[in-house]
Amino acid sequence: MALRVALGNNKGGTGKTSSTINLAAALAEEGKTVLVVGMDPQMNAERRMGLHVDEDNPIPTVSEAIKDGRSGVAIDAVTDIAWPAPYNERIRVIPARYDLENRISEAAVLGAVSRLRNVLDGVDDTYDFTLIDCPPSLGHLTQMALCAADVAVITLEPEYDAVASAVRFRDFIEAQAAELKNPELAVLGYIVNRSRPNLGAHAFQIEGLAERFGADKVWEPHITERTAIKDAADSEVPLRHLGAGAPREMADEYRKLAQHLLKAAV
Repeated sequence: MALRVALGNNKGGTGKTSSTINLAAALAEEGKTVLVVGMDPQMNAERRMGLHVDEDNPIPTVSEAIKDGRSGVAIDAVTDIAWPAPYNERIRVIPARYDLENRISEAAVLGAVSRLRNVLDGVDDTYDFTLIDCPPSLGHLTQMALCAADVAVITLEPEYDAVASAVRFRDFIEAQAAELKNPELAVLGYIVNRSRPNLGAHAFQIEGLAERFGADKVWEPHITERTAIKDAADSEVPLRHLGAGAPREMADEYRKLAQHLLKAAV
């Protein structure tokens, strides 16, 4: 069975989606198979892997699967990505769609928090990892992701608001895991994104992360803010496909971060 990892933070702009797709690429480079599940109605992860909404030729998405609710029905929404080989041979995606927002209104329905877990049942058994891209929220969509996950990874940038939001996300998991029908859920680690060590404010926040979250939980390397990540996202290709220099260096950094997931899956 896949190790299911929910990547989240209560704040936007902390690198949830970039971490999701770049970790997927890094794991694929390690020869692992990955299922990416989009739980953010903004659809940024899917777009960065080359998938686009075609209103004239709609495809099944996680929204329809969750609405249906039957065990394993998400298999109908598993879709190829548009990245080149070997990534397109090892990564598949269950895409989100803007109408995923409609599932929020169903939060009060009995058992609603378990629907993602139900629809994924058996779907990712043949994958090594399932990476769930959460929206910037602690609401129903994120709660479904946390219910379905084995572990959570929290992304943050070294800014006060992002660190405070990471604390809220951690505390929410610790306080509500049982209510999410996932009492063993825990935070596996923290990924630091968009770091600018030359900024005093960033250096100050980074210095305090080990004490706040635990030195073994704050993963290294920290991802520095470089245009290569944006260039890859805009071009809808994996970092390494952009060539030598900064893109390759950034891809190598994500490959080092992926080692934490590989160890957890043993």
